[in-house]
Amino acid sequence: MNSPLFEPKTRERIERKVRALLNEQADFLSPDTAGSPRAAGDAIQSIIEDNFAAILGDLVGVYSASFARRAMADLAFKDRANNYYVVDVKTHREGTAFNMPNLTSVDRLARFYEDDTNYFFMLMVKYAVQGTKVTVQQVHFVPIEHLRWDCLTIGALGTGQIQIADSKHIKIDPRQPRRAWMLEFCDTVLAFYPREIAKIHKRIGKFEKVKEFWLAKPET
Repeated sequence: MNSPLFEPKTRERIERKVRALLNEQADFLSPDTAGSPRAAGDAIQSIIEDNFAAILGDLVGVYSASFARRAMADLAFKDRANNYYVVDVKTHREGTAFNMPNLTSVDRLARFYEDDTNYFFMLMVKYAVQGTKVTVQQVHFVPIEHLRWDCLTIGALGTGQIQIADSKHIKIDPRQPRRAWMLEFCDTVLAFYPREIAKIHKRIGKFEKVKEFWLAKPET
């Protein structure tokens, strides 16, 4: 990888700056919205989008936070070496129940990573709320190929969605190369699809029986 953002010190500096930025904000939740993880998450994402170019500094060449709702990323930029990054902003509220956020579809990532200059990053913000005060406790800014597969899963949405298995437990291996990660990704998807086929056959069998029931039922 020739991306400067794969340098641990660079990513750690970005994580520190994001954490400091959010913790320096005046209270941005109201008593009505403080209980809503969705409201807090949307506000955190908005603050990051407005300030991320400044956080990146001279690492960034071209930056944009203007994406359609169903786009692959919340923000994107090119570095000065013309590498292209999409960043998916995720938030996790400490003390909440188990959750499994989607990252991206298996099909989109497979196409996107055909180009070695494309990078998909997750920016995960873990925070707590007391009253209307948001305190960010931890930030992860990490390329998807550094997320270990024992903290990821595939969800049954569309062609399949790569998900964080549990936001409370994110496991990172910065030494993992893209090729090795993508091969494990392919093995995971190839194991996922037969299980989905088996589920579909079971559902078909169920509704064949439902149809038999209604065929045997007289009209009234």
